Amino acid sequence: MEQVTTPVSTVYNLLILDESGSMEVVREATIRGFNELVQSVQGLAREFTDKKQVVSLTTFNGNGIRETLFLQDASTLQPLTLADYRPDSMTPLHDAIGHSVSKLRNVLTTTGATDYQVLVTVLTDGEENASKEFTRPVISQLIEQLKEQDWTFTYIGANHDVDRAARALSIDNKLAFDQNEAAMDVMFAKERVARRSYNRKSKDELTAARYKADYFEDDELARPTPPDDEPRT
Repeated sequence: MEQVTTPVSTVYNLLILDESGSMEVVREATIRGFNELVQSVQGLAREFTDKKQVVSLTTFNGNGIRETLFLQDASTLQPLTLADYRPDSMTPLHDAIGHSVSKLRNVLTTTGATDYQVLVTVLTDGEENASKEFTRPVISQLIEQLKEQDWTFTYIGANHDVDRAARALSIDNKLAFDQNEAAMDVMFAKERVARRSYNRKSKDELTAARYKADYFEDDELARPTPPDDEPRT
């Protein structure tokens, strides 16, 4: 009988996705990339059976901040469709980060969870221009506090100074992309490889490296994937 491993820790994958009007030009590429990322997370759950994969998705624009998914087990996820993602209006980036991150933090605090990893991914094609509740200094301070608790934050952006924008939010891991379908495909592919590398690390390894901006710079990103008949290291 095949032995079943019970997960001993949980990886909380929180994705904060820009749904402002300027994302319309890459709407289909964004949906495709997100769905491939979901498939990757589902694969991680099968590969690293000691870790349960949970996904939350927040989309945001000037019409509101939508919690499309919250704490959903990766195995039950359904593909995102054109009806689920409708770019429009402006970019309340700070409010989207503030609301979604605070809610997840409150859940973890209330439930007394201890053995977990949190990976927050922010994807936007423009800078903040519409938030009403959270300011940049408040978000920066919040992220600094959560980094001390070993949360990992990544910032993926286009059409603006990504290094400066990420630094202003106290996010060390950043990735810039061009806003076209081909570049989006490359960006999502690199993110999936980085996410797998992240999951290969133990919690202790992530704690030791929490101040290093190495999410997108792991050695695995530079290594070709070995054929199925070659051993993996």
